[in-house]
Amino acid sequence: MSEEKYEINIDPDWIKRYAWRIVLGIALLLGAFTSIKTIGPEEEGVVLQLGKYDRTLLPGLNFILPYGIETLYKIPVQRQLKQEFGFRTRSSDTRSEFSKSAFGDESMMLTGDLNLSDVEWVVQYRIVDSYRFLFRVRNAEKTLRDMSEAAMRKIVGDRTVNEVLTVGRQEVASAVEVLLQEMCEEYENGIRIDQVVLQDVNPPEPVKPSFNAVNQAQQERETLINRAEAEYNRVIPRARGEAEETIQLAEAYALNRVNRATGEAQRFDEFYQAYVKAPEVTKQRIYLETMERVMPRLGNKVIVDERGSNVLPLLNLDNAKPLKP
Repeated sequence: MSEEKYEINIDPDWIKRYAWRIVLGIALLLGAFTSIKTIGPEEEGVVLQLGKYDRTLLPGLNFILPYGIETLYKIPVQRQLKQEFGFRTRSSDTRSEFSKSAFGDESMMLTGDLNLSDVEWVVQYRIVDSYRFLFRVRNAEKTLRDMSEAAMRKIVGDRTVNEVLTVGRQEVASAVEVLLQEMCEEYENGIRIDQVVLQDVNPPEPVKPSFNAVNQAQQERETLINRAEAEYNRVIPRARGEAEETIQLAEAYALNRVNRATGEAQRFDEFYQAYVKAPEVTKQRIYLETMERVMPRLGNKVIVDERGSNVLPLLNLDNAKPLKP
């Protein structure tokens, strides 16, 4: 088989004539590509001119100097960002999936009573000052991560393992949020902490069964204590009320007897004084007053003689009016 050879001949005059146009076109395209910038609605643009801060651009279509004279950094100032510690979210679809196998160094920390706890948490934050975020701290997001881990270890290290794992979780999250915000203000990194959420707090895997058994025993103890306190609150106030009622009745009875005895003694003294002045008249008066009180309480009245041979009805004393003194 014969091989055919083709030769391409380029006119040198044509290259000289159109080369500058090609170069100019490429330069214009490159200039347009490097100077026209679009900033999203949740962002603002920070422009550096020859490495020095120049201005801040608002969302929309903007222009900067081309060919690397000015550089644009887009900062998501209207978006809530987050950092995860002790785990990572692999997918956040309808059902989120998490991975924590390679992040034990972040979550494993020592409590105040020298126990280990596995703490997973999330820091939600916003960038409120793009200039400070870019220029006050080198690699602000990495610095924030280190600050968050340091703050969590400090707060957890001041509490016992029971507080961290059970009743003190919300207090730990609030304390970390306050401390982390103070550190951000001190470093002037342009970040505002929205929330610190404890995702999960567990004892280390080797001791988890023992801890669960202790935790269950403590819950049962609390249940028994609450039940005993409820029974105490039900029985003791009633017993105190009954005791108080008995005391008041006894005091009232004693007061009544004392007043009554005092009145009878005064009455006896008055009778005695009257008796001393007129013995016969006083005896007769006492007799008549006594009969006046006693006779109406009797039934039919019959008076008989000593031998009982004659029955003589007296008067119908049931209808008789009492004598007036």
